[in-house]
Amino acid sequence: MARTSVLARAEKVEPDPSHQRALAAAARMVPEQVQVLVRTSDGGELALPQELVRILLASADELSRGHAVTVLASEVQLSPAETAELLGLSRPFVTRLLDAGDITSTNLPGSSHRVVRLADVLVFQQRRERRRAGRRQIADVLDDAESAG
Repeated sequence: MARTSVLARAEKVEPDPSHQRALAAAARMVPEQVQVLVRTSDGGELALPQELVRILLASADELSRGHAVTVLASEVQLSPAETAELLGLSRPFVTRLLDAGDITSTNLPGSSHRVVRLADVLVFQQRRERRRAGRRQIADVLDDAESAG
């Protein structure tokens, strides 16, 4: 049975430039100092929990910067192809990363097909960004030393 793409089913929100000012104002808010009330069509109200307020304000920050926001649970399982799409890498390269254990994956029961938890993809991405930032700092120090010497 074919598996439906997790990324295709995910809720993706594109920024509307006409809302940029309101989104930027919301992004500056401190979640613990905000209460969000949702009013239903019948006049009822619901105060959203702090977890949801944090998600809304973090999403407002990304949208205000012109970035689309996709909502996925951290425990979602992705195929290697979806992992590659999310990271902006080729599927064969991601397969090598999975083989090397750089990204944690598990085999589906009774199958050679692998899945990757989104949380593990995000951990890999954070490590990758830290390494990239470290290389940039080293390059900057070397550039400064060359221009001073």
